[in-house]
Amino acid sequence: MVTKISEKISQYKFQIRHITTLLVILIVFQLILAFVQKSLLNSFLNETQSWYQKYSAERLAIVTSTSMELLFENLFMGKSISDYEERKIVYSFNVIFKQQLIQKSVEDISLILLKDHRIYVIDSGQQLYAYLTNQLEPYQEKNSVHSEGVKLFLSMRDQMRASEIIFSTVKNNKTFNLLVPFVPDGEYLGVMYMRITPDFSFLTTEVSANFDKVSMVYSFLILIGLIIIFYFSSLAVKERNEAQAKLFEEHEENIKKQIRLEKESLFTKRIYHTHHKTEKIIGFIKDDVRQMQTSNIDDLKKRVVTYSNFISRMIYDMMWYDQDINTIVNPMFRTNINEVIKFIVDHIFLRISSKNEMFNFELQLDDKLPLVHVNEFVVWEILEPLMQNSIDHSRKESVTVRVSTEYDPINHLSHIHISDDGIGIQQELLEVGADGIKRIFLENESTKKIEGANYGYGCYIAYQMAVEKCAWTLDVENLTAGGCRFTIIIKN
Repeated sequence: MVTKISEKISQYKFQIRHITTLLVILIVFQLILAFVQKSLLNSFLNETQSWYQKYSAERLAIVTSTSMELLFENLFMGKSISDYEERKIVYSFNVIFKQQLIQKSVEDISLILLKDHRIYVIDSGQQLYAYLTNQLEPYQEKNSVHSEGVKLFLSMRDQMRASEIIFSTVKNNKTFNLLVPFVPDGEYLGVMYMRITPDFSFLTTEVSANFDKVSMVYSFLILIGLIIIFYFSSLAVKERNEAQAKLFEEHEENIKKQIRLEKESLFTKRIYHTHHKTEKIIGFIKDDVRQMQTSNIDDLKKRVVTYSNFISRMIYDMMWYDQDINTIVNPMFRTNINEVIKFIVDHIFLRISSKNEMFNFELQLDDKLPLVHVNEFVVWEILEPLMQNSIDHSRKESVTVRVSTEYDPINHLSHIHISDDGIGIQQELLEVGADGIKRIFLENESTKKIEGANYGYGCYIAYQMAVEKCAWTLDVENLTAGGCRFTIIIKN
């Protein structure tokens, strides 16, 4: 299992751009994570602060109310008191009121009491003493600083009397209005009202600031780690790329060497293939020279020159295995294909008298066939192997080779047909390979195979010259009546 996973991973090659992309993604994810954590922390701190503000305000109100109730219960107003005791009582209540107001969060504190269906608001010791001695005037709403607390009390009066629980409201998410039941000696007299704005933002600010510092340090350490990883990974990838580049260069050099050797091998085989043709042409030249007389000197001279030019072409082919395209196709060439066919048939194939009983030619040439801008001896190299192949693969004592040309003026196409009445080409040689070429046109494929001899280069060279060099179309097929037919199509 581990081996399979290792093999699967080894199929993927990481480059510098892959590592860079991975690092960028990690950094972006880290920033998003830090942002989300900061947002969640702020939300938690705000919720915690809201809860603690309410809790703190209620606890402060309860403690203040309890102190007020205890002091209220210890008063004995049934007997006469001296001025000193009066001042002492007033001072005690003022301490409770003022001590709360000096706190930054407490904005208002007062006792809202009910007596004889009247409301009395007390915010000092003097007013409390006046209330106890029935000398305090009832509450007047006009110009009162405690109107907000009185309105809240009036809206909750019945509920507060029935339940005697703390009631609180929040304003602007920060100011709490609290009503605490005032029940000295168990008797409900009213409520103590407090308006408190507790502020703990300094705590949340400090926590948030510390979190930012920790996040920065954490992100910085991760960034440093990623940079170190990137550095060593880039070195490893760089070394691998350098080794890979050297391997590619070596592989490229080996491929070039192999191609060069293959070309040289093909070049050598082509030399052997054309060697006997050159010898045969030289024999024709010698024979023409021996037969040269005054009466036939012009015809023989023209024929000898043509033979010589063909030999020159053979020698050129032997010198260069990758000929310049200008020596094959060039606007300066104006070759008459019909004339080349006649010369090959009359002065190459039919000149061998011993072969005349084995084969004969029938020519049907279209005089309207346009000239082509191809070297006439290249045309010779294309047509002669195809004609020879029609003779060799026929396997008959006497075979007729038909060579015809025709021109299609509408489509501007020239057709050359080379057919015979033999037994045809083996079906396996007409199969199309992976490269889209029939096997008969491939190297080392032939209709005849002789042990220890070079074969399979005639049709191969003809195909290379016609298709690869001249951009013609070359195909072959077996005929229903027997034999085969080579077809060359030239676009004029």
